[in-house]
Amino acid sequence: MSLTYTAGSLVAARGREWVVLPESAPDMLVLRPLGGGEDDIAAVFPAFEEVRPAEFAAPSPADLGDQRSAGLLRTALRIGFRSGAGPFRSLASIAVEPRAYQLVPLLMALRQRTVRLLISDDVGIGKTVEAGLIAKELLAQGEATRLAVLCSPALAEQWQSELREKFGIDAELVLASTVSRLERGLELGQSLFDKHPYTIISTDFIKSTRHREDFVKHCPDLVIVDEAHSCVAADDAANGGTSSAANQLRYELLRRVSANEDRHLLLLTATPHSGKESAFRNLLGLVRPELATLDLESPAGRAKLAEHFVARKRADVREYLTKEDGLADDSLAERTAFPSDRWTKDEPYKLTPAYRALLDDAIAYARDRVAAAGEQGKREARIAWWSVIALLRSMVSSPAAAAQTLKTRSESATARTAQEADALGSPVASDSAENDRLEGMDVAPGAAESEEAGARLLDLSRRAAALVGPAEDAKLKALTRHLKSLIADGYHPIVFCRYIPTAEYLATQLEGKLGKKTKIAAVTGTLSPQQRLERIEQLAAEAAAEEADDPAVRRVLIATDCLSEGVNLQHHFDAVVHYDLAWNPTRHDQREGRVDRYGQKRDQVRVITMYGEDNGIDGKVLEVLFKKHRQIMKDLGISVSVPDETASGVTDAVVEWLLLHGRQGSQESLFDLDGHQESFDRIEREWNSAAEREKTSRSKYAQRAIHPEEVAREVAAVRAALGGAEEVRGFALEALRDLDALVRDPRDGSGDFTAQVGGTPAGLRDALAATLGGRLVEEDREIPFRTTPAIGRGEAALVRTDPAIGAIASYVLDSALDANTPGPRPARRCGVVTTDAVRVRTTLLLVRYRFHLTLPSRTGERQLVAEDARLLAYEGMPSRARWLDDEATTALLGARATANTHEQMVANQIAKDLGGLPDLAAHLTEYGTRLAAELDASHRRVRKANEEIVRGLKVVPQEPADVLGVYVYLPQQSAPAASAPTVSGAEA
Repeated sequence: MSLTYTAGSLVAARGREWVVLPESAPDMLVLRPLGGGEDDIAAVFPAFEEVRPAEFAAPSPADLGDQRSAGLLRTALRIGFRSGAGPFRSLASIAVEPRAYQLVPLLMALRQRTVRLLISDDVGIGKTVEAGLIAKELLAQGEATRLAVLCSPALAEQWQSELREKFGIDAELVLASTVSRLERGLELGQSLFDKHPYTIISTDFIKSTRHREDFVKHCPDLVIVDEAHSCVAADDAANGGTSSAANQLRYELLRRVSANEDRHLLLLTATPHSGKESAFRNLLGLVRPELATLDLESPAGRAKLAEHFVARKRADVREYLTKEDGLADDSLAERTAFPSDRWTKDEPYKLTPAYRALLDDAIAYARDRVAAAGEQGKREARIAWWSVIALLRSMVSSPAAAAQTLKTRSESATARTAQEADALGSPVASDSAENDRLEGMDVAPGAAESEEAGARLLDLSRRAAALVGPAEDAKLKALTRHLKSLIADGYHPIVFCRYIPTAEYLATQLEGKLGKKTKIAAVTGTLSPQQRLERIEQLAAEAAAEEADDPAVRRVLIATDCLSEGVNLQHHFDAVVHYDLAWNPTRHDQREGRVDRYGQKRDQVRVITMYGEDNGIDGKVLEVLFKKHRQIMKDLGISVSVPDETASGVTDAVVEWLLLHGRQGSQESLFDLDGHQESFDRIEREWNSAAEREKTSRSKYAQRAIHPEEVAREVAAVRAALGGAEEVRGFALEALRDLDALVRDPRDGSGDFTAQVGGTPAGLRDALAATLGGRLVEEDREIPFRTTPAIGRGEAALVRTDPAIGAIASYVLDSALDANTPGPRPARRCGVVTTDAVRVRTTLLLVRYRFHLTLPSRTGERQLVAEDARLLAYEGMPSRARWLDDEATTALLGARATANTHEQMVANQIAKDLGGLPDLAAHLTEYGTRLAAELDASHRRVRKANEEIVRGLKVVPQEPADVLGVYVYLPQQSAPAASAPTVSGAEA
């Protein structure tokens, strides 16, 4: 009759030891190798193979390690954990160490049966990481089985790489360019949303009727919506609440998706309010229908909203878990290195005489055209208006953009009505903060109103083309000067342009003008989103390769606004130059937000805004829009989006004034113009109102659902169980050096280092070859170990989930457990050290506990086996042990040998502790029971608002615990003993 084994117990089979998993049955055991991962799980049939109970062997007194053995062995063990016993199932398996404040949305999510959150943290705080944490946790717990991310097509690849590299979620891109390939692989009647459990879907693509209906019918149980403000419709048109047709379609889609009360939904946006109350209410209604009608003036209403809404500024999280947050001390304080306030400067330039003459003639043409069209009817007037705006914007952008626009037909020329002309012309000519998409918006607009541009326009086009180069283009000349200054100060700038011809023109003109050590690349809408990211990475890689030999190498990126939203550029660039002044300050915020965000190494990001002092346009836009925008930011500490109606009202007035008075009147204040004072007063009131609403919103809806003390408790537990990034880096460095790798640590502040592993043991080389590539290891090339999880082929990330780090940890652990392993063995299971760090004889134990967890969820109970590694220490002999607290125990890892230890004393001392292990069994069992109770309480605490989820929760410790290491610390004697064989501190 075969034995019955409980989940978590140890068995021996196939020449090794295994842990029994909950999926086992009497006739089939599902086993995981002791210390192994999920990929090593095997099924064993006791009727056909020998399986017997096993006990973890005690350490051998003949196999002694040095003073670092305990720390190395503990880290190697913890790196191998992929499913901790704590309430956060996923944190052990992700490749990012979240900031403490990023755990707040996760804690909020775990208190809800169906997760519905609006995450509105400020730009650059890390909403993608916060959403990824929730998604990974829900998937790990079985609360969700499928995932869809809805985002703009320009951000799809970035979402894909973030989910894959940081969270191990391999999602399929569902875009207009990929759907045909995906659908060819479907079976008859199968939906691609069923076949692919994790998808990233373009919000533009999913608007089409066929795909929208398919998605709604087969929608996953977890949906993340990025830039959610662009997916809601405002219904108070009388108060400036107009919405595009695309917004209406996306809003209708999300209403249908959110109608399923059991579907998890995360909405992400840095601008939830945007000055439109009805749009904000509709956004809340997607989270929960009842939130749309809450009385947010009442404490009860705000408390209800706080369960689903988190919105924080940088200032709220720059310093977190401090005494100012209500904690007893700063022991868990976390300081996030956001850049300080941006260094900003407005830099004027003046047109050359030839360019000034061209602009005057263009203004004269525009005046004549608008006047003539006004007599032909409203449709013709609106077509002419948008054509004129396109002409003037291109003219002040660059001679290349002007030449292109002057010979290209206007977008609005095909309109059949005035309304259609506005719909076609406005997105191309303006800089709306709420454009449905940035794709295609950087194409140079047309000014001609027929297929064949008139002779007057063609003449202007030829004159514009003749002005290329710094001799006649003062703007280009000024840019070259500003870039040289930034480069000299060590910066890597991005230059933002409005139009593709301008960006290409600058890239050509600047080549060779910024010094031989400066690398230049251009990224525009002519490239696909994936190609844009590839070009940026190529520029960064080329510059970095040369920068290793010459620190003076710099990189300059010329880009259009296809990169102004969502794309993370902070790792490669640290300055922004606005070459073309946008007609809405919010666009500048978006551009600057690409580099001024978490992860930026510069404390100060530099921003230069170029404007034409005498072109009749830039100065007015800067005076009216930008100065007001900056004042609001200074007063509130946050950016308030400029209502589109406000921005367009100002720019329309500027153009009208320019057509009436020409550039000569440009010194006169717009506010002194007859007929415009009333409209400017209205604009001022609208903007102030929006700012006041935003200010009230930030204070009224500040995150109060989770107290910092609750976060601190969970952060301490996670760090105690898993360690941190510095521990992984230190482990990799020490272990590789001990394993005879050639390690080069530049100590340049980056944390990166390289290693050649040709001299390491064959077992490690084989394991690294499987993850990094055979040729890299065989040819003994340098392997870069980087602190960022975003790595290239042949590189390793210094995170616990990286396969190369896992291979090193497995080798260290396996070689420590097998004394017959040939070659160097960095960690051993025993050690005796004489040190001045202790005053009485002290013993440190490394103990592994296994727990059988029963975790209830919406989809039923899940049975899991999880592991935890703990350090325990006691003073004196095992039979009379005086146990130390956690702080004193951990401090022993830093103890260093200060004297040699007699060989006989080493043997005697370790024998006493190993022989006394039975005397410690009761305490180890009691500790395991206490640890299980703490874990149970932690699970219940995290889910305290969801009684249904915690009902039936169990955490049962599996006995006996495994003693992996025993390390004795002897106090240093004041006088040396008689001469006898000794063991040095480095070998003891």
